[in-house]
Amino acid sequence: MRYIIVGTAGHIDHGKSALVLALTGTDPDRWEEEKRRGITIDLGFAHLDLGEEVRVGFIDVPGHERFVKNMLAGVGGIDLVMLIIAADESIKPQTREHFDICKLLGIRRGLVVISKSDLVDAEVLGLVRLEIQEFVAGSFLEGAPVVAASARTGEGLDELRRELRRLSVAAPSRPADLPFRLPIDRSFVMKGFGAVVTGTTIAGTVEKESEVELFPLGKRLRVRGIEVYNVPADRAIAGQRTALNLAGADARQITRGMTLAAPGAFQSTTSMDCTLSLLPGVRPLKNHVQVHFHCGTAETIARVVLLDGKELKAGATGFVQIRLSEPGVFVPGDRFIIRQFSPLATMGGGSVLDNAPPKHRAGDPATSESLRVLERGDPAARIEFHAQQSGEVALPALAARTGWKLADVLRVAESLEAQKRVTLVGQPSGVVVSAAHFKRLTELLLEKLGEFHTANPLLAGLPKEELRSKLRGRGVAQSLPSAVLFNAVLQSLAGSGKVDVQEEMVRLAGRTIRLSAEEAAARDQIAAAFEKAGLAVPSAREVLAKLRLDQARAEKLLRMLLKEGVLLRISEDLIFHQSALQKLRAMLERRKTQNMRLTVAEFKDFTGLSRKYAIPLLEYLDRERVTRRDGDERIIL
Repeated sequence: MRYIIVGTAGHIDHGKSALVLALTGTDPDRWEEEKRRGITIDLGFAHLDLGEEVRVGFIDVPGHERFVKNMLAGVGGIDLVMLIIAADESIKPQTREHFDICKLLGIRRGLVVISKSDLVDAEVLGLVRLEIQEFVAGSFLEGAPVVAASARTGEGLDELRRELRRLSVAAPSRPADLPFRLPIDRSFVMKGFGAVVTGTTIAGTVEKESEVELFPLGKRLRVRGIEVYNVPADRAIAGQRTALNLAGADARQITRGMTLAAPGAFQSTTSMDCTLSLLPGVRPLKNHVQVHFHCGTAETIARVVLLDGKELKAGATGFVQIRLSEPGVFVPGDRFIIRQFSPLATMGGGSVLDNAPPKHRAGDPATSESLRVLERGDPAARIEFHAQQSGEVALPALAARTGWKLADVLRVAESLEAQKRVTLVGQPSGVVVSAAHFKRLTELLLEKLGEFHTANPLLAGLPKEELRSKLRGRGVAQSLPSAVLFNAVLQSLAGSGKVDVQEEMVRLAGRTIRLSAEEAAARDQIAAAFEKAGLAVPSAREVLAKLRLDQARAEKLLRMLLKEGVLLRISEDLIFHQSALQKLRAMLERRKTQNMRLTVAEFKDFTGLSRKYAIPLLEYLDRERVTRRDGDERIIL
């Protein structure tokens, strides 16, 4: 079954709703006020089976200029447009604005219907056809079918159905293989069921009892029930008008413009790099101007930052960064409309290129060049661009930034890795790193290790985390590499024999500590002082003060002995020689044969130590599981 969404467009009272009713038997005007006033105020919906596995859903939009924002909420998700022009009035202001909107949204297929054809004679009808041909010349509707029809008499409706079917068969299907996404155009409470939302499923599929995420709230909900074209279903696919009954939702929190999507597949954004085209005849667009932004069913206030200059002229196209006042879910390829802040009028529209861009320097030619890469839309170039821009980027973030499935992002990244354009790191692969960034990090790591060894000849190496904290350079390396990337760089350098990694310590390969004769003598003097003291050790400050070395080198020699295990620090103030602690353990083993228990006082008598040493030593022995505290006593284990 092919599912196609057809949107009406045209001036107020040109018979859009009447035609939909005549074609489908369903009145798209839902509200009492719409029926009373005879105009469409909000979106209306109906569907029509055209035979041989083709079903179209109609979105009937308001024609009154006051309700253009409602019209925009519906027209963004259509596959075909049915531009309706009344035979007795021909082309009117909202005909032009609706048609401009369709062109700006990138709609590529449709037809023109001359409605109310029974109200004019053949000559007038011929004149209207000529006006229409001139009106659509050079647009996507040039050469499209023009069908004269009357909702009142039924004349032309069969031809209209045939043309709708032909166009529907030729139209490309919506992408069912992408992550699920449904912009919400209605939300209400149904008694006995709870929250219900409706919209057009624009990508992917959703199944009954599956989990979805409500954006921008980030709330996870369960799909309790599904209706497709008012019929219960187990799943809905891209291209279908869909109603979802949601469990766990507060209907008061859900509004038009929100998006239901596959959980974890997208991220809300308030900033996007885009292409923007202005309509001919509008006023030039100044930098940082406020506009009304419409995309899908969402509408919000936005600020437009021009990336190509200080002004975008009427009829021109340029790169912009759009900064939204409210977050939403938008992915590359989504089309949008901007309307003048006041008075309201459609100004232009464009396409999203990047939904998580950095801020750009004004007038930087590199910005435009990079956005042209995204504009061309090559999948491999897009992934490589994001990796180069960020240095490293996680696969889920890439999926959210592209709107693709995780498996598709990984497949493209693996292809790039085979061409040595990126590196995949992690087990399993979870982060894409630009080849240039990986190379810069390896060079920077070796440079920082070299600097460390030059400044610290008495230290064996640098702790991993301290080394990682030094890998902050220029450009994309301004942020620290993730732990996953850092470990991958270390493994690469260790594998090529350039660094040695010993547990948490890293050093350049072949690097050894070289002590001068004076330093070697001082090292032995420190060790001897602590060994001679036994358990009644002096403070480190006292020992180092007796050396003929400067304090910095003396402290490094002390750290070297601690690192080698010759000395052991058991508290902030107490350092012991390992031989003294071994003797203490032997003494406790002998004591254990006589009595497994001893108090603090007995330990002091037993060792001849004051409380200053006894308490820290007993706590050290507890930590080493040589003893275990039991009330006021210790048990020798």
